[in-house]
Amino acid sequence: MKSETGFDPALYERFPTAGERPAGELEALEEVWCGPKVWQWITAINNNFVGVYYVGAAMLFFVLAGILAVLMRTQLALPMNGFLPQETYNQFFTVHGTTMMFLFAVPAVEALGVLLLPQMLGARDLPFPRLSAYAFWAYLIGGLAFFASLFFGLAPNGGWFMYPPLTSTAWSPGINADFWLLGIGFIEISAIAGAIEIIVGVLRTRAPGMTLDKLPIFAWAMLIFAGMIIIAFPSIILSTLLLEVERALNWPFFDPLKGGDPLLWQHLFWFFGHPEVYIIFLPAAGAMSTIIPAMARTPLVGHRLVVLAMLATGFISFGVWAHHMFTTGMPTISTSFFSAASMAVSIPAGVQVFAWIATIAAGRMRFSTPGLFVVGGLIIFVMGGLTGVMVAMVPFDWQAHDSYFIVAHLHYVLIGGMVFPMFAAIYYWLPMTSSRPLSERLGKWVFWLMFAGMHLTFLPMHLTGLMGMPRRVYTYLPDRGWEWPNLISTAGSFLFALAVLVWVVDMIRNFRPFGGRDAGNVFDGPGLEWAPTGLYSVRSIPVVKSLYPLWDQKGLARDIEAGRYFLPGTATGERETIVTSTLNAEPQYLQRMPRPSAWHVWAAVFTAGFFLLLTVKAYWPAGISGVLGIYCILQWCWFLDRPLAEKTVDIGAGITVPTYASGPSSHGWWAMVITLVVAGMVAGLMGFSYVFLWSRHPEVWGPPPGLMSMAGVLAANVGAALLAGLACRSLRLNRRRSAVLAALMMAAAAALIVAAWFWDLAAWRATGLRPEVNTQGATVYAFLAWQGVFAAVVALMGLYAVLRWLAGHVRTDRPSTYDLIALFIVFSAGQGAFVTLLTRLFPGG
Repeated sequence: MKSETGFDPALYERFPTAGERPAGELEALEEVWCGPKVWQWITAINNNFVGVYYVGAAMLFFVLAGILAVLMRTQLALPMNGFLPQETYNQFFTVHGTTMMFLFAVPAVEALGVLLLPQMLGARDLPFPRLSAYAFWAYLIGGLAFFASLFFGLAPNGGWFMYPPLTSTAWSPGINADFWLLGIGFIEISAIAGAIEIIVGVLRTRAPGMTLDKLPIFAWAMLIFAGMIIIAFPSIILSTLLLEVERALNWPFFDPLKGGDPLLWQHLFWFFGHPEVYIIFLPAAGAMSTIIPAMARTPLVGHRLVVLAMLATGFISFGVWAHHMFTTGMPTISTSFFSAASMAVSIPAGVQVFAWIATIAAGRMRFSTPGLFVVGGLIIFVMGGLTGVMVAMVPFDWQAHDSYFIVAHLHYVLIGGMVFPMFAAIYYWLPMTSSRPLSERLGKWVFWLMFAGMHLTFLPMHLTGLMGMPRRVYTYLPDRGWEWPNLISTAGSFLFALAVLVWVVDMIRNFRPFGGRDAGNVFDGPGLEWAPTGLYSVRSIPVVKSLYPLWDQKGLARDIEAGRYFLPGTATGERETIVTSTLNAEPQYLQRMPRPSAWHVWAAVFTAGFFLLLTVKAYWPAGISGVLGIYCILQWCWFLDRPLAEKTVDIGAGITVPTYASGPSSHGWWAMVITLVVAGMVAGLMGFSYVFLWSRHPEVWGPPPGLMSMAGVLAANVGAALLAGLACRSLRLNRRRSAVLAALMMAAAAALIVAAWFWDLAAWRATGLRPEVNTQGATVYAFLAWQGVFAAVVALMGLYAVLRWLAGHVRTDRPSTYDLIALFIVFSAGQGAFVTLLTRLFPGG
């Protein structure tokens, strides 16, 4: 394969090296990657620790949401039951759905990625370990605060979908809905942070030789999963922000009396909500495609077709969101398109299902606990997929919509497509992190109780739905034929709960993490994650020559542990990993990893405090918490770019690489670009909202400001982008005054962005347009508020650039920090120009 970087792949033939490693090398490596002591367990950032914390927190929320489900099923066991009051049931229903979708499903698969990917990829850790740790603590604190609202009567009661006008201030006047809106928006930011980490990790920290055609199927699934989060989750962030602003400031985005439309919420919510089903499914499918070959002792049949199928699923899933809206009166051409897309998305899923069946048939399947869970999940998912094709047909959906048939379909897809694969993954990979595997005997009890309980719970719901029972009701009248199906469903839910209880007992008895040696490769898995590991992941980073390296490269595990490959020790005396090229995984440079600190924990605490204090209308304390959060993040970032004495280092067998990179070669550059894609998606969806609301009520829209203000705002934004680019260019010229010129130009660029925003705001205020009067004012000022956030961040970045110059941290040979600031400024300038042009040229006055 052609080299991307000039690296000679023939150098791989130097490995594995011969001879003994130097004395003390392993001890030095262990000292650098030492485990936490006492309170340091909180500040740990190794994926070995954070990944275990993450999976544990996700499973905690699964159990908590499951308890709510059992209580709801108890209420519905009999007609006119008084076990739960109506308001309590509605709160339980909302928190159950929200917890399962936002606090369990997505975080659980993201947690698996954090835990497994470094070992699978042969890296020491993911490239931004403190970002992973920050995402975890933000998720845990926000999730627990959200769930605790149940105990104070403050839990939301509008359903996990939170449709307005039910959730507007007229119908939900308390702060219950605000807990959902601010809490979930904050938790999704945590999910996006994890997605950025996963994308950069998979693309840039693979073991040398692990080209894309040798990338593990689970890593492919996580890469697609993270990419879908980057595209889909900005929609839920925007929708929650708009509804919270409407509730707090009376800006009418969803109020038809002032030109708003509740259907805008449905479009934004389901643009996130339906791809989320596949966001959840794809990593679980990746786990299935990893576990089945190990259980069947044969390579996955149709590996490349499965990868293409996952890519196709991710692409098509963004074209099916409106199939949740067939009953809202959409035009026939729209319903036809979304119906066809909803059926088409089953094709790539079917490719994966047939690949699994063929692999099971081609090998010698071992029906241990992971094997049982993957086969059980396959059966349940196929059943859910069949009903999915049914509801994709518009006439049938008109009949089944909002009935218990949809509840049954949803749970079959999610439990078969995510819960059962998650349990298979826990039983399969837990020996990698625990000194004792889980019990096979109890595991089989867990499977059969869960499998039987699942069908007893949800299979009768198809019948009750077709008999007319609506979803989201807390009781029902007798003599409608619903009594027995509901009683059976309730009995099944208790059986399912018993299975989870047995699993919890098994975990308490056997799970022993962080206790030295792990239980080992119990199931003879072929991936690098089963190579001998320590807190530093692999002792040496191997050269990968196969899709199944431990099966095909004999003696690989032994040579890795003996330090016969890349980076067998610590080349700089710090934590390190190798950054490789995107396509061919050729070594590019050595990345220094951060040591544990408390800044990311405090940043998560203060960020959570900011959102939670906003919820209870404590604006001054919220502002103080926000400022403290920003301070912690700046402290976190201040020493990221500190110089090393070594310009290049030997990473093994006489092969040397640089210790620094900037521009597109830098992993930081990739992370910033992905972050700006998220911001761009929010701006694009705001543009969609602007045009959609105009199309619904064009009569309430008036003329925009004149062209003079537009020209001035555009000129300021263009000037800022040019200055930011010149600052980076000046730094690279490596002249005596390059650093001071770069700092001054960055500060000037930041000042121009802020000036452009103030000019735009003044121009709109001069027209007399106000955000609380009509939809035009609300959307225009929403644009201005969003751009104002970027102007404030740019101002902070400009100040940061000057402070780093004053502190002597700006060097011509280390321009990466300024590169990233320039990227953000250029994006902010482009976004400002987009806002200016859209709001003035459309709809044209």
